[in-house]
Amino acid sequence: MKNQFGCRTFCRKSTLTMAVLAGLATTSTAFAQSTTGNISGSVPAGSNQTIVVEGSTGVRREVQPDAKGRYSATNLPLGSYKVSLLRDGATVETRENVGLRVGQSTDVSFASASATDATSLSGVTVSGTVLPNIDVTTVDSRTVITAEQLAKLPMGRNAEAVAKLAPGVVANSGGFTSGTGRSTVSFSGSSVTENAYYINGFNTTDPLNGMGGLQLPYGAIDQQEVYTGGYSAQYGRSDGGVISQVGKRGTNEWKFGAQLLWEPAFARAKYQDLHYTSTPATQVAGNLYWPKSENTRSTTTVSAYAGGPLIKDKLFLFVAGEFERNEQHNVNAVDNTSTPASTNRFNAPRWYGKLDWNITDNNILEVTGASDKREGSGTRYYYDFNDRKRLGTIGPVDDTKTGGDLHVFKYTGYITDSLTISALWGEMKTSDYDSPGAYDPNLTRVANVTSQNPALNGGTPIGNTQVTSLADADRGNKQRNFRLDISYQIGDHTILAGIDNMKSQANDIGTRDPGPGYVWNYGHTINPNAPISTAAGDQFVPAPALYPNGADGYYVSQNVSNNLVTVRSDQRAQYLEDKWQVTDRVLFSLGIRNDQFTDYNPFGQAFITQTKPQWAPRIGASWDVLGDGSFKVFGNAGRYYLGLPLNPATGAASGYVSTQTYYTYGGIDANGVPTGLTQISGAVSANNSYGVPPDPRTVTARNLEAEHQDEFILGFDKTLGENWVYGAKLTRRLLRTAIDDYCEIDRVTDKAAALGFTPDPSKTNSCYLINAGQSNTFTLLDAQGNQLLVPLSREEMGFQALKRKYYGLELFMEHSFDGTWYGKFDYVFSRSYGNTEGQVRSDLRQGGASASEDWDNAAIMVNTNGVQNNDHTHVFKAYGYWQVAPEWQVSGNLNVASGGPELCLGYYGPDHSNPTGYGNAYHWCDGEPSPPGSHGRLPWTFTLDLGVTWRPGFANDKLAFAANVFNVLNQQRAIFRNPNKEGDSPYTPNPQYRIPLYETDPRYARLSVTYDF
Repeated sequence: MKNQFGCRTFCRKSTLTMAVLAGLATTSTAFAQSTTGNISGSVPAGSNQTIVVEGSTGVRREVQPDAKGRYSATNLPLGSYKVSLLRDGATVETRENVGLRVGQSTDVSFASASATDATSLSGVTVSGTVLPNIDVTTVDSRTVITAEQLAKLPMGRNAEAVAKLAPGVVANSGGFTSGTGRSTVSFSGSSVTENAYYINGFNTTDPLNGMGGLQLPYGAIDQQEVYTGGYSAQYGRSDGGVISQVGKRGTNEWKFGAQLLWEPAFARAKYQDLHYTSTPATQVAGNLYWPKSENTRSTTTVSAYAGGPLIKDKLFLFVAGEFERNEQHNVNAVDNTSTPASTNRFNAPRWYGKLDWNITDNNILEVTGASDKREGSGTRYYYDFNDRKRLGTIGPVDDTKTGGDLHVFKYTGYITDSLTISALWGEMKTSDYDSPGAYDPNLTRVANVTSQNPALNGGTPIGNTQVTSLADADRGNKQRNFRLDISYQIGDHTILAGIDNMKSQANDIGTRDPGPGYVWNYGHTINPNAPISTAAGDQFVPAPALYPNGADGYYVSQNVSNNLVTVRSDQRAQYLEDKWQVTDRVLFSLGIRNDQFTDYNPFGQAFITQTKPQWAPRIGASWDVLGDGSFKVFGNAGRYYLGLPLNPATGAASGYVSTQTYYTYGGIDANGVPTGLTQISGAVSANNSYGVPPDPRTVTARNLEAEHQDEFILGFDKTLGENWVYGAKLTRRLLRTAIDDYCEIDRVTDKAAALGFTPDPSKTNSCYLINAGQSNTFTLLDAQGNQLLVPLSREEMGFQALKRKYYGLELFMEHSFDGTWYGKFDYVFSRSYGNTEGQVRSDLRQGGASASEDWDNAAIMVNTNGVQNNDHTHVFKAYGYWQVAPEWQVSGNLNVASGGPELCLGYYGPDHSNPTGYGNAYHWCDGEPSPPGSHGRLPWTFTLDLGVTWRPGFANDKLAFAANVFNVLNQQRAIFRNPNKEGDSPYTPNPQYRIPLYETDPRYARLSVTYDF
């Protein structure tokens, strides 16, 4: 019986063997955040032979096989190709419908045919149903999801939801979201700010905090790569993972389509209400904290696309648009006096356009434009939390606009069969506009009103509707990226070299307090005779009982916060790499990358200059054990450097203001403002943030090293029968160096005095950027401005050595689509442990990169060694689809994960002190040491999503109706609980302790109709 290639089974095996050997003998030159793929293979010995590659996008390449019969056509745009072997100008064999996977090499080899017995054969790809799903020419770890799979699988319509299909990728535990409202993810133990995002090869990562990046409209995605490790020296600026999207392009056939999706409110299960764990003295509705069951939401999305030739074989256009509207009715927590309830509308317009110009067969120009925005508006309402009834209108919510636009130009030149050059330049502009809808400049904001003295408010909190903060109208970011890449093949070597430069700028970043420029924040201690803060020096805050109206432990602080700045950075890199085919079975990848980072303060002065060589070696190998592509063993080791986001420049380098002045009070007016004040302290700041711009020479420790991580991977892939592939992989990650702020300035000045120095106190910083958990040398200034170098060992700073370690074992099995079903099953056993999560702290929901409370002082780092917030010991994933009948398809997506660590934080030590002014954030619980993981685990999460699609036969496969149900079991499990056991003061219970502020979303449904023609 003949197979689909026009020959019998023995012919297939021969072709398979030659294809795999050819793939081993010809290295790929499309890696990491590439937008292209390769076609390579071998031909029978002979003279006057030519390989002609012709694509659906009009691309045409002619390459000559070498003396061994090997050939390679590299850096080809994604699409469908026809590959022909010509001998003496006559076509001998042809393979059609050859599909490419981004960043991978597709093997198309030709059997020993002659011109007289030429046979037209269908195309084969490494990822198809004929050749096995093993690419023996790669040494990295990636998951590629195609547009076809995106259309079939039930999941969220964003890059992070797609990324969670990959092993080692988990949802973040701190509720962090990107600027456009998407929940971010963690890769193999790294924090959520350590990932990189790309669109068509351009870096779209948020330059301010590294929190997410711009994305394509869902229907415009051709393929999405998810890198979990081991990528080429061509790419860096990530020690977490990489999410790279490649958009669709026009072909020689015009295609159009439209889609309507609806997630109705009536099909969404109710959220669970949240209750206080101990009812506060001043309460609104008993132990009710947040009536989340009153919240509803619905989403409607419309999208359309068109693509085809403007000039056949020469000029192509693809455009896509998507408009999403999300409508919500929200009731907030009972202590939210500015917005007790609201109706919110979020509009998310997204578009994508691409022009492809085949100037000649050897010169291609690509132009990409894209936009990804989110606009919010709505109305605020008063709310009766006892009767659960919305009352009168307060006014509009803030008018917000986030996200932005990008445009990218890329040139590819096939100079010779062996030499390819590509150049990319692009620019991205994003906005972070936030304007209050109804702002009263004469109203003072009040916070934490549930800690008011009930004797003065009648037992009911008194607040007002003032906005939380004010931002500049022009707040936003700008980023430019330039790349030049050269690929040259010589014998068994493919030499890669290039540069990768990026300039970023954050404009008018920060906020200031509304009204008179400060906020009243209420507090209470059950031990009125104990100091509010036991920090040394001018950070000390005495006991409220020593002052009038303080005998019952009630007090208030006047908080002042102001930081509006513009900062920028330069990040440059050069790389060199050799892909060396040592034998027909063994491939070595030997690369080196050099990164340089420079950061500037608001005055244009460099305060971080990491321009000395920062060598990042990348070494990998792939071994085809049996020589037929059925068993691949691979491994790699590499170092990855990460430049700082711009956020630290807005803080430590800028001289921001963040102070608190404490009072007792004898009354509360109708707006919640305290009256009858008695001042009990001066303006204090836990971080010495008094608004004095520091000298740029003093902002960082001397010779500050960039954050970097080492990674080691060893794994194998093995075929099983015709359609199965299984494998295993071990991953080890070691964070070698991190940067964070250090604010225990007294240790620095005391050491300076011990050395006989006399620093000028007016020129001493509030905080320094240091290499966390290492010895550092600080620069102080004397009265004349001379530098004083003050070294402190790690022990003198009171720190243990930096530690963040990750190990993981992945086991997987995948069944390629055989015309009936596709499925992948994945299990990861892992452990992420140490004394730092990375650039953020999920347990305190601190998302400012490299500016969390970690490493600020010695006390905050005591008892921090343990399993980290992103640690999930067991994660099982399974997804796939089944063509149950010609018109019907069902699909599923299952994610089962063990819970992260439970945490308990409180005041410091057995005596519940507050030595550095950080309140209830120390790793102590009830006076006992409380390292991460010592209080058990959060519950397991089980998320099952199911879908069904009907493509009626009468519509010729153009029309589709689909229904998806997410979290079918409606298991709303806690993924974050408030970790602070004590409240405003030592020994005072925190009513919000262990409230599950973040849970898995309740069950909801999505209905859709699609038409393509």
